[in-house]
This record gives sequence, structure tokens and C-alpha cells, in this order.
Amino acid sequence: MPAAVAQRLLALAAVAFVGVVAALAIVEQRSGRDSAAAAPTGAVAPGGGWYSALAGSRGVAGDAEKTSCGLVLTTRSLGVTHPVLPCGAKLLIRFGDDTVLTEVIDNKLKSTGRQFELTDLLARDLGLDGTQEIDWRFAQQPSR
Repeated sequence: MPAAVAQRLLALAAVAFVGVVAALAIVEQRSGRDSAAAAPTGAVAPGGGWYSALAGSRGVAGDAEKTSCGLVLTTRSLGVTHPVLPCGAKLLIRFGDDTVLTEVIDNKLKSTGRQFELTDLLARDLGLDGTQEIDWRFAQQPSR
């Protein structure tokens, strides 16, 4: 093999090696940033950090019950109904000593006299019985 061809192959191999090392460094940096991401924290509400609202269970999901957000509920669904907050809004719900991260899955309340309705499973997980006062706030991703 002529010396010029060998030099070109060596130069191409060096460029490829540098490209692989750079790609691995970028992937490592991104995966490290994602794995270090903590659970969302709450966006502090005016005057103390939490809003208060009345909430209750929306009851057991019916057969192929569809929400106004376009989701099909099952007995394993977790989420909340709120008539104003947008579908998919991430919220922290606090009841007693428990705080959970959830999202708005419906905008049509089934019962009056409350601001939130929780899926049956979420209400049971929190120990919510009947209509009771909860605390809530918007979730926010921690700053990087």
C-alpha cells in the first residue's frame, strides 16, 4: 500500500476516533443530567405555598369511561378532575401526611360541592373519604 494511502487511512481513523469520543461524552453528559433529575417540586402558591380545595372521589370508573381530556379510565387510573385547569397539568396533592404527584385527566366534575375529584384509586391511596379538604399546588421541574 502506498504511503499516501496509509496516511489518509490513519487520518480518517483518527477523525472517526475523535468523533466517537465526542459522541460518548455528549451521551454521558445528557444521561447524567437526566438521572440526576429529582422529582418535581411544588410551585409555591401566593401567601404560603399551598392552595386549599374540597375534593372527593369521582367513583369507580365505568366500562371504557372516556374523559373530556380524551383518556379512557380504568380501575387503575390515577389523576384528578378540575373544571378549569388544563388537561395534563401536573399537580402535587397533599392530604394528611401524604403528598402525591398527579395530573388533570378530566374537566367535567361528576358531583357538585367540590373543586377536585380524584380517581377512585388515588382517593383510596390518600385515604380520602367523602368530600374533604386537600392542599394542592402546581408541580414544577427542579431547576438544572
